[in-house]
Amino acid sequence: MIKTKNLQLQETAILQNAYNISYEKVHNQLWSASFSLPLNDPKNKYCTPLSFVEIVDDYINSEGEEVSEYVGLFRIVPKTTVKNASTNEVTYELEHVLATLLDKQIFGFEQTTNLTTRQNIELLLDMQIVKHWQLGNVETTRYFSYNFENTNLLSAIFSIPNPFDTEMKWTWDTQSYPWTLNLVNLETTPTCEIREGYNLIDLSVEENPMGIYNRIYPLGYGEGVNQLTIKKVNNNIPYVEDTESIALYGVREYVWVDKRYTNDTALKAAAESLLVKWKEPIIKWKTNAAELSKITGLTKDKFREGAVVRLHLDDFPVTDVRIVKESRSDIKKEEWNVSLELGNLTDDIATTSTDLERRQQINELNTDGYTNLLTYSYNDNADEENPAEIQIFIPEETVRLNKAVLSYKTDNFRAYERAIEGGGAIVSSTSSGGATVQSTSSGGASTQTSSSGGGVSTSTSSGGGTTQTSAAGGDHRHLVLTNADYVGPVQPVRYQGASGGGIIEVEGSGGDIYTAGSSGNHSHSVSVPAHTHDFNVPAHTHSVSTPAHTHDVSVPAHTHDITLPNHTHEIDFGIYKLNTLPTSVTIKIDGNTHTVPDVNADDVDLIPYLSKESNGRVTRGWHTIEILPNAKGRINAQIYTQFFISGHGGGDY
Repeated sequence: MIKTKNLQLQETAILQNAYNISYEKVHNQLWSASFSLPLNDPKNKYCTPLSFVEIVDDYINSEGEEVSEYVGLFRIVPKTTVKNASTNEVTYELEHVLATLLDKQIFGFEQTTNLTTRQNIELLLDMQIVKHWQLGNVETTRYFSYNFENTNLLSAIFSIPNPFDTEMKWTWDTQSYPWTLNLVNLETTPTCEIREGYNLIDLSVEENPMGIYNRIYPLGYGEGVNQLTIKKVNNNIPYVEDTESIALYGVREYVWVDKRYTNDTALKAAAESLLVKWKEPIIKWKTNAAELSKITGLTKDKFREGAVVRLHLDDFPVTDVRIVKESRSDIKKEEWNVSLELGNLTDDIATTSTDLERRQQINELNTDGYTNLLTYSYNDNADEENPAEIQIFIPEETVRLNKAVLSYKTDNFRAYERAIEGGGAIVSSTSSGGATVQSTSSGGASTQTSSSGGGVSTSTSSGGGTTQTSAAGGDHRHLVLTNADYVGPVQPVRYQGASGGGIIEVEGSGGDIYTAGSSGNHSHSVSVPAHTHDFNVPAHTHSVSTPAHTHDVSVPAHTHDITLPNHTHEIDFGIYKLNTLPTSVTIKIDGNTHTVPDVNADDVDLIPYLSKESNGRVTRGWHTIEILPNAKGRINAQIYTQFFISGHGGGDY
């Protein structure tokens, strides 16, 4: 039974007159189908381009019950109308609704990094314009990075499991909406069988020599000249080969890439195991078999795409192969007749791909290049005359510059030492005008010296001499002394006058004796013999009392000359910061001024200001970014660039 549905998935018609209903299911590829209607069937009007068609296989089982098996949901693509004497019909070609993912293109370049398998698929499904598909079961979790550029959504999604080391199968559910997409593990156990004399109709085996590859160049992790090879562990030879196969078929070369390998020894071992499979021709099995499950009801008699079938054939050993393609030419007339293409269980290039597919894979290896991320860091002082100068280099191999942004912060000016060497000099200080300076006052005090033990001291000696007194004038007399201890009768004393005067005699001793009166000027002579003086100093101390007082000092106007001898200073290491910060900055990119709002900024786009060629492409080579503060400061900056660079050129050093 075939039903038509509009774009809103509302049923519009049942095409009971449809015939030649066929379909083809290919493993992990887009399914197709077709049917025909009489030209005069009024329901042709419901079969509009891109409208939906649901195919259900109805049959009567061995119990006489009507059974409906859902085949799939498709949409109409080309239609062919044939009108002649014998035929008046319209044939409609269908593609599975999985093709709705072909309607969305990934324009430009998209990259994912280290996401899980589910996250990568969900990211792609989120790009749908109309959300027809949702993600269901994902039976594996891997972390891979993918690049998608100018491709359709279906191709991008189908490429997700390509780097896996196990084969996966895409399945889908289109009986509920939104439709559900699943990624599941493949069956490895046979679920059905083809046996000669039981359900085998015919069989052909094709040996394809175009699948022979007896010299393999293995490549592992990396890109371009940096990609892993086996040369270091294979005597500097980049390939492995089978000499017997070469002798039979000639040299057949193939470049095999598996980026899961990061070890060259393991990479070589894997290439040698593939060489065992690839050195012989590819064998492709094609068979027509009777699907007896509609009569027997047995699972082993049902053939479905992706299942493993066991072959029991004369002249062949028992072999397990996978159903790669399931085709039915007419589900109404010959619902039991099914055509199958069979391949090996493992999805390697040797057994499931044609030579054309291999060449397409080789073409996929010829990438233009790789996305690179590069960060330039800068941390240094700057001032209003000396900007922070950051230089970046864009290689000539850059195919496309995606991004160049500047982020910066302004901090305090920083120094790391405080002293330097000096050579000595005579330095004249600045002049001083002089001043009267009063010292701080003192409260005074009594101070006692240390004690002395005393002693006899002798003065310096004198030579003596005759000394004449000054003259005296006027009348006078002289007292004459005599010995008071004199004993005996009193004798008269006679005195001769000093100046030749008369002699005076004085009797008795009861009174003073004087010279006779004299008148006139005279003098006295005194003779002092040479002598010394002794004096005795007793033990004693001295006490000195200092009263409270101040000192006034008057300093006249003056200068000082200082002589510095030749010398050096040791460096005083340490981190010292100014307390002030710049209040504004000016940015120049290749001489082009860029106005910025603040002394700190993030993600300043540099692309519009970088120097460019005549075609508008940013110049390859050196570029200079200057950050000029309006005062002393420290600039901490980073420039982040993203660019797509060619993988060709360069050596292996």
